[in-house]
Amino acid sequence: MESNDAFPVAVVGAGPVGLAAAARLLEAGMTPIIFEKGNSVGTALLEWGHVRVFSPWKYNIDDAARRLLESNGWAAPSPDYLPTGREIVDDYLLPLSRVPAIEQAIKLSATVTAIARRGLDKVSSGGRSEAPFAIRYRDGEGEHEVVARAVIDASGTWRQPNPMGVNGIPVLGESGGEAVSYGIPDVIGARRSDFVGKRTLVVGSGHSAINVALALLELQQANPSTEIHWALRNHGVAKLLGGGLNDQLPERGALGLAAKKAMDAGKLKMLTSFSASGITRRNGKVVVTATADGEAIELELDQVVVATGFRPDFSFLRELRLSVDPAVEAPPALAPLIDPNLHSCGTVPPHGVDELSHPEKDFYIVGSKSYGRAPTFLMRTGYEQVRSVVAELAGDHVAARRVELVLPETGVCAATPRISTSSGCCGGPAPATVDACCVADAEAKSEGRSGCGCGQTRVEIEHA
Repeated sequence: MESNDAFPVAVVGAGPVGLAAAARLLEAGMTPIIFEKGNSVGTALLEWGHVRVFSPWKYNIDDAARRLLESNGWAAPSPDYLPTGREIVDDYLLPLSRVPAIEQAIKLSATVTAIARRGLDKVSSGGRSEAPFAIRYRDGEGEHEVVARAVIDASGTWRQPNPMGVNGIPVLGESGGEAVSYGIPDVIGARRSDFVGKRTLVVGSGHSAINVALALLELQQANPSTEIHWALRNHGVAKLLGGGLNDQLPERGALGLAAKKAMDAGKLKMLTSFSASGITRRNGKVVVTATADGEAIELELDQVVVATGFRPDFSFLRELRLSVDPAVEAPPALAPLIDPNLHSCGTVPPHGVDELSHPEKDFYIVGSKSYGRAPTFLMRTGYEQVRSVVAELAGDHVAARRVELVLPETGVCAATPRISTSSGCCGGPAPATVDACCVADAEAKSEGRSGCGCGQTRVEIEHA
């Protein structure tokens, strides 16, 4: 009988964490086979390529990937620079994908449709842990199947956005409309014409929603007829803005300040305790019916942006024996560590194979998908996850359980805030008696910092 060790390890997803897993596998003497649904590595990052992350380069490059790249003549970007999603792809993931050992392992435009134990369905137990995995995938040439000794699912959650409904399901009429967008559309760049001078509703209170709202404010400065409605579903403005957005992250605190200034100036129309009930189309407009602050409302809009987080897709894993927390949808041992009601990205402890294990031996979900519906995930945390998982697959059980992740006290989110210098003024003009160009600049200087520059504050997210 052929040993499972002769088969490759399947990695689903060619984003930062998936390619880090591949680099770790190569370093451990194993062969990866990488499936990427998109036509490029880092496809999900390219969809928010215009957005800058919170953490600098020194936290966004996996150590094994760095060693592999540098052995092929790559020079790392400036360690303290905060890259955009596109820069992460262009300056890191694409060079990594061109390293010969990685390049020959990647299958692009390859959608994994099912994973099972070879010859066994989910109910069958006899010899299960010894059976290799069968990976079914589809590409431009049809359907194919390969065999793998283990599976690392790093497929992420980006293509599984949460809907508008407060009950977790789409509101009536939400699906199928071109004027409803999810995540972080490029409001200022590629999709400017869809939003400038238009009336937009942004739904959500996390990083994505803040980014969209502040980008729309830039459009409003260029074209005052741009109208912005910002809907918070489950809580009021105080929770959104309080305590540096409740997670002690200076960048988000700065964003909260900018948002508050805009609210106070009447530039944003805030809707709290928002609950949509339906979407219809009328005379070329999108009509949203809802309640807000206990009153029934009807909004006639040009665009709706739903930025309410993401959720994992388990559909292609149906024949595997998974164990996930019923609420967070993360592995049960990990779920209490990442409960979004208790933790921000800086308070989640490092974790590895023990917290990521499922009843299905040699199957692991890593990266943002491992966090289920928890909203905040750091690339560096994902790199520690795959380091631990690959050590376990290589038989080094001690290394798999050794913590090698070192973060600043409040996590990598504590990087110095970066304020963009795009058009507009961050928070309005500074008082005449203060030597500063705008409010945020004045406040920065009053705290002993060097100032912020005078561009509109832009959100910087962490997503992998």
